[in-house]
Amino acid sequence: MPDPVSTFLAELLADQQRLQTPVARASAIHDVQTGAFRGERFRDLIPLSAPGTGEQYAFQVDLDSCSGCKACVAGCHSLNGLDENETWRDVGLVLGGEAAHPFQQTVTTACHHCEDPACLNGCPVLAYEKDPITGVVAHLDDQCIGCSYCVLKCPYDVPKYNERLGIVRKCDMCHGRLAAGEAPACVQACPTQAITIVTVSTHRSETPTLNTQLSTISSTPSDYTRPTTRYVSKNPLPANLAAADASTLRPQHAHAALILLLVFTQVGLGLLISSQLSALDSRLSALGLAFYLAGLIASVAHLGQPFRAWRIFLGLRRSWLSREAVLLGTAFPLLALPSVGACLQAMFDFSPPAIIAPLLPLAHLSGIALAALGVACSAMIYIDTRRRFWRPSQSFGRMAGTVAITVFAFASIPLTLAALTLKLALELVTLIGSGNSARLQRGPLSPVLSARLFFAAGALTLFAINAPLIALSWFILGELAERTLFFKAVDSPKMPGMPS
Repeated sequence: MPDPVSTFLAELLADQQRLQTPVARASAIHDVQTGAFRGERFRDLIPLSAPGTGEQYAFQVDLDSCSGCKACVAGCHSLNGLDENETWRDVGLVLGGEAAHPFQQTVTTACHHCEDPACLNGCPVLAYEKDPITGVVAHLDDQCIGCSYCVLKCPYDVPKYNERLGIVRKCDMCHGRLAAGEAPACVQACPTQAITIVTVSTHRSETPTLNTQLSTISSTPSDYTRPTTRYVSKNPLPANLAAADASTLRPQHAHAALILLLVFTQVGLGLLISSQLSALDSRLSALGLAFYLAGLIASVAHLGQPFRAWRIFLGLRRSWLSREAVLLGTAFPLLALPSVGACLQAMFDFSPPAIIAPLLPLAHLSGIALAALGVACSAMIYIDTRRRFWRPSQSFGRMAGTVAITVFAFASIPLTLAALTLKLALELVTLIGSGNSARLQRGPLSPVLSARLFFAAGALTLFAINAPLIALSWFILGELAERTLFFKAVDSPKMPGMPS
């Protein structure tokens, strides 16, 4: 008589072999299909060969197939092990058309792996690299200092700052999976195969043609970074296409440490220049050095990884942030030399050798020149992001104005009043119009604007009655409020999002 247990196990094993699981069904279909058809299906998702000369990999999104289900977002989040609120791929909505024929389209977006990536060009520590074969723009987490400048540089809001890690992270097209012949997470997760990887030409002459749809969707000219993502559709996009969240007001991050850096180094430089023109030279010089040093110290608090800050010089060739850091940092010891010499003489009756003494004033002037160049680089950091609110007239005008007003504060009251009035007029111009920056200042940021005008009015009054020291304190408080608006009211270009 057969063993009941053995018979039962045999039946279970036989039944398991007959189960039509998804894998078994796919295998059966694969076996009966022709080789050509099988190859076509696999090529739909990723290329089977590496890009050739003048080519690179790129995302291609079929707008007609995208349903906005966010499976791509979930797949990317899961397979890349992202933090709870961290996303490298997002889904947005664009609207357009006329009342009789309205148009709406969901759009999935991630890094565009640009031909000329702004994140890579702006990084002060070379934490980005573009693969010479695949064209994938990868972020090197172990090199990042968490300065977030790439976040400001990217016009598509791709790099995301991770507060837990203190660094920025972004999509890398799952290049490890591609190298193994597997589709990226988002491509694999999409149930309608709306996302694929394709090989595109990187010749400049063809770039505008490839990115017409992307420029229309993002409202960002493609000639800035030359993004490679292709959005394709059998239907033309309406001319009045706009992101569903285009009019949503979003005050940006204040960057408190950067506010202190900019205001204090510029006030410090102004006081150091003023010390050369005033009878209060030693006191103004000491006060200027104190402000300047406080600004430099505050800047370190902006970094997510401050112990990696020594790498800041690596991007000197192409990053304005790197140039600013090197110039402002190098200027300080030169600015401090005369004060250090005076302290040594007062405390220890030490006098510098006769050959060195005449060089101290020259070192001080050299430090002022380097600091002035550093302030110019500070302005260029923001101008180089190509954001309208940070256009040259605003960035240079505000920062040079801070220095000039501080210089005049102890040298010429009429010039101080004129310079402060002109600076206020320059700022008030940004309140005009219907742009998001103007609306932000008139709306959610109106308390900050009121504080800025209050302290500026107080400074003007105190300067007018010839109380420069008290006026300077009011002026500095006003500049802190102004620089808060400078950061929080800036326009923030990005790919389309969902309406709030």
